[in-house]
Amino acid sequence: MAGDEVRLSGPTLKVLKLMLASPRDKRSGFEISRDLSIGSGTLYPLLARLEKAGWLKSEWENVNPTEVKRPRRRFYFLTGIGYTKALAALNDLQAPEGGWVWNT
Repeated sequence: MAGDEVRLSGPTLKVLKLMLASPRDKRSGFEISRDLSIGSGTLYPLLARLEKAGWLKSEWENVNPTEVKRPRRRFYFLTGIGYTKALAALNDLQAPEGGWVWNT
């Protein structure tokens, strides 16, 4: 079941903005953390909340960790509902002049 209750904190808005920049792309948690300078202690619970709410889905990379000599990655991507709700959330925060009412 998808939930509607997502806390739109600063880090959450940054993640949503990044995901909306290329909505069809799948991104690893590490990539998101690196690109947004959000620590793992903040990011992974945030991603879990977005996934529980139905805004994101995730899947494990289909590789053998021994062959690639690193752990498998988990990739996150927007759902259709997530795209719609993220776009609406960010549009609600956009100032009339086209700027943002929060810092990115």
